[in-house]
Amino acid sequence: MTAPDITDLFFSQTGMDRTRVQSTVEDALKGCDDGELFLEYCQSESFVFDDGRLKSASFDTSQGFGLRAVADEATGYAHASELSEAAIKRAASSVQAIKAGHSGAFAPGPAKTNTHLYTDDNPLNAVDFETKVQLMKDIDAYARAQDANVRQVSCSLSGEWQAVEILRPDGAAVRDIRPLVRLNVSVVVGDGDRQEQGSDGAGGRTGYAAYLDPAHWQTQVDEALRQALVNLDAVPAPAGEMSVVLGPGWPGILLHEAIGHGLEGDFNRKKTSAFAGLLGTQIAAKGITVVDDGTIAARRGSLSVDDEGTPTSATTLIEDGILVGYLQDRMNARLMGMNPTGNGRRESYECPPLPRMTNTFMKAGETPPEEILAACKNGLYAASFGGGQVDITNGKFVFSCTEAYLVKDGIIGAPVKGATLIGNGPDVLTKVSMVGNDLKLDPGIGTCGKGGQGVPVGVGQPTLMIRGLTVGGTAA
Repeated sequence: MTAPDITDLFFSQTGMDRTRVQSTVEDALKGCDDGELFLEYCQSESFVFDDGRLKSASFDTSQGFGLRAVADEATGYAHASELSEAAIKRAASSVQAIKAGHSGAFAPGPAKTNTHLYTDDNPLNAVDFETKVQLMKDIDAYARAQDANVRQVSCSLSGEWQAVEILRPDGAAVRDIRPLVRLNVSVVVGDGDRQEQGSDGAGGRTGYAAYLDPAHWQTQVDEALRQALVNLDAVPAPAGEMSVVLGPGWPGILLHEAIGHGLEGDFNRKKTSAFAGLLGTQIAAKGITVVDDGTIAARRGSLSVDDEGTPTSATTLIEDGILVGYLQDRMNARLMGMNPTGNGRRESYECPPLPRMTNTFMKAGETPPEEILAACKNGLYAASFGGGQVDITNGKFVFSCTEAYLVKDGIIGAPVKGATLIGNGPDVLTKVSMVGNDLKLDPGIGTCGKGGQGVPVGVGQPTLMIRGLTVGGTAA
């Protein structure tokens, strides 16, 4: 399971000649407005442990290329799992059809960077199989020893080592090596006929070492068990319009889904976003600043360069309530007369890049979280979320709470089950009345879907007070 040297990976070890491949790319993209050859090699593994035994273990190696030609707003894309000059030539013949009758000036290449936000080491090689399995056995045993109500323990461990090289027709080459790991723990507790579940996950662009440390994984187990026991005591959630306090960290997933997608360049260029044409407009309450930052070291959503070779950046989207920017890949930035922000991302070589989020979060305010809770006289405290649905065209969303509590006269009360938050992103932004000083990023568990592609992302926010949000409940 030894990973090859990236400097040698895509040419010497495949038998391809760099000069000839470069010439093929130049010929294919002549007369286009943009495009690139994206080369990828990826090793990945995953383990699932359930009911006291290893249920599955898998290892996969994939490689391939994607060749993209862009003419105006049209894209020609061809990909293959075969890394050979012949396959790239066949792809070149296919994508050239997009430039028929078009004569463009090729866009300048992305800026160069020496920034590297994560280790080059391959996490899959650093720890042997037996150690990974023993970790999951230890998690299972520890969880069951903590509480007699534990009925089931599940955990999963996954790792990835991805190497990419991006070739442009001007001869520029951008390379990146991207590790990614994640550990998830789920605990089911029961009391009589009632069962409830709690879970906790963590990950990032690093190796396995931190997750093998008992101080780390025991904390994850404790959190999953705490959530499960809380849910075991939950009462049916009320319904109606009320004040909602969102906790810090992972609840930022609501911001990501309900607002972040609406600020991606393609939706705004096509005017299908609720935020289209609103640059410079006050779209949120004062005090709200939202940033997408792909430059935070070792974070799950971070990248040294995006999948077009553009260095990632800290892009301010909303500043003190005013819409000031969008997330841009190269094509949509060019068509909108803006600069790329390093947000051109793809799931793999099989997919063309799209403008996507990296780590999206709301900056901290000045109010202590205890003051925010004290100001909530009758409402809900939402500590964690599960799934949700969002309509990009109008920002309407529905999100389910996996951990939430009643709040009465500023005091957190009974946990509730079955609460959903219903609203629309643009409206919610105007209803934020208090922003906490306790900004927290999620533990590294986010995966974002768009256009059939999934990419790792990060979210975050401080404690927030939202006035007049609709809560769907199950109370009779």
